Amino acid sequence: MRNRIHELDYLKCLFIILMIIFHLSHIGSKYPYAKSIVYTFHMPAFLLISGYLINVHKKPEIFLKAMAWIFIPYTIMEISYACMSMLFPVWDGIKEISASVLLGKVLLDPIGPYWYLHTFILCGTTYYFVHTYLSSTPFIRLLVTSSLLLLFSYIFHLLTFANAFYFMAGTAIHLGKRPFLSCFPASFLAIIPLVFLCSQPENLNRGTLGGILITGLVISLSLYIYKHLPHTVKQASLFIGKNTLPILLFSPVFTALSKLFLPFFSFDPTGICFLCTATVITLYGSIFIAFCLDKACLSPFFFFGKKILI
Repeated sequence: MRNRIHELDYLKCLFIILMIIFHLSHIGSKYPYAKSIVYTFHMPAFLLISGYLINVHKKPEIFLKAMAWIFIPYTIMEISYACMSMLFPVWDGIKEISASVLLGKVLLDPIGPYWYLHTFILCGTTYYFVHTYLSSTPFIRLLVTSSLLLLFSYIFHLLTFANAFYFMAGTAIHLGKRPFLSCFPASFLAIIPLVFLCSQPENLNRGTLGGILITGLVISLSLYIYKHLPHTVKQASLFIGKNTLPILLFSPVFTALSKLFLPFFSFDPTGICFLCTATVITLYGSIFIAFCLDKACLSPFFFFGKKILI
């Protein structure tokens, strides 16, 4: 098993928290420009890390079993979220519940944060089969995988190619046998070009050169901040970073329910008190659900055939 890289767990913690914050519709509508900035880099960075860490040196039955045990909780939560969107409307929610609509959301057009798992499964599985069954150089394998993902994007509309690009960039770093951290050296000076790029609205698109540069600069700046964090904060961030998958799975339950207690924060026009409270509840609530599933011995039926929390 590959040793964990603490800095990557920290980055995953940072990006999952940003995902939670800007999935709070109240915060997204109050700070739309900040939301545009965060949406430019937070999930692309996740995909970059995922592409770097994916292990394709497995037997097919082992790899496919691992993917299946991602697909199962993904399917359960995607269907649940789609149905919940009827009660707690979201911008990409469904208008009616039917087998065809739900199947379409699971296989073709997921809503909520679950699109990341859909993209990860599709990119990871495609890359695995090309890597396993195409006898060629790493560059040709990357080229063939990218071509297939381009086909899936523009012909079959199964994913956004900009998202696939970040996943493949992560695999390219790994195949180049370069440490991830060496590609994004920690630097406080990254804040200078980052502020300039973020001040130009045309750069706030993950599919542009500006969006790619913003993603890289955020990673570099975040790694600099990590070096100066107190030990207790580092340890908390590493725990969250190790458990981003259950947080991703269960957080929409709490971000949707947070609308119920929004009126209690009407005294704060900035929304910061609501943001902090809802984020903490979402993090603790998601981890608590995972903990309960582990204790009830239900995890083998839901997630990877083992305990959820790491």
